[in-house]
Amino acid sequence: MTGADRRPLSGRRIVTTRDARGRLDTSLTELGADVVHVPLIEIADAPDAGAALADALSRVDEYDWIVVTSRHGAARVADALAGAHAHAVRTAAVGTATAEVLTRVTGRPVDLVPGVQRASALVDAFADPATSRSVDGAPARMLVAQADRAEPTLVDGLRRLGHDVDVVTAYATRLREPTTIEIEAALAADAVAFASGSAAESWAATIGARTPPVVCAIGPTTARIAAAHGIVVTAVAHEHSVPGLAACLVATLGPHG
Repeated sequence: MTGADRRPLSGRRIVTTRDARGRLDTSLTELGADVVHVPLIEIADAPDAGAALADALSRVDEYDWIVVTSRHGAARVADALAGAHAHAVRTAAVGTATAEVLTRVTGRPVDLVPGVQRASALVDAFADPATSRSVDGAPARMLVAQADRAEPTLVDGLRRLGHDVDVVTAYATRLREPTTIEIEAALAADAVAFASGSAAESWAATIGARTPPVVCAIGPTTARIAAAHGIVVTAVAHEHSVPGLAACLVATLGPHG
């Protein structure tokens, strides 16, 4: 006779909202959760079909740093960084999942990944002149590839530090309208995990302020956007990453029944 499932999220239904199932869904399933995947954003090409990014990457050797903020941005710059002419360009990524995409394609480790996976933490890391300055000690020239809806935290912070920053839209995020069945399943769940501000924004736009009993956000920016749209956030992950978000759900939900 099989004993009771003692995994920490056994019997819990948790909504995930990213464009595709990924590491969070896998982690929650391994923890025993019944994952209800309701995509609330869609990833699309940039409005210019990537022309500005292609132009910037054709001159990649003019930059000291290429900075990406998500796995989607990383995927769109990785091929250019794998070229021999880009060997001197250093790379930075906001999070480990983003860094993994770059490393997998380029075959070399990412030069800078902050310990805390937030844009503000990457700005703090670049505040060290020994880390970020160009070879001659001048402010670095940087290319930031990000989404069309990206918060200004990273770019504004880098410019305040005196760096010469070019910004390109690498991809677009669009709000997705969930079906009636998806909405009913989401609201019947025990918790929802918001891994981005755009997901929280889309939830508010399509479902409203109604949520499952527990709402966990991956970081303070996501929590702030959710709150601005009337969504009550129960808890914010201490570590602003996928493992941190999973841990937040475990700690907040507690054992079932």
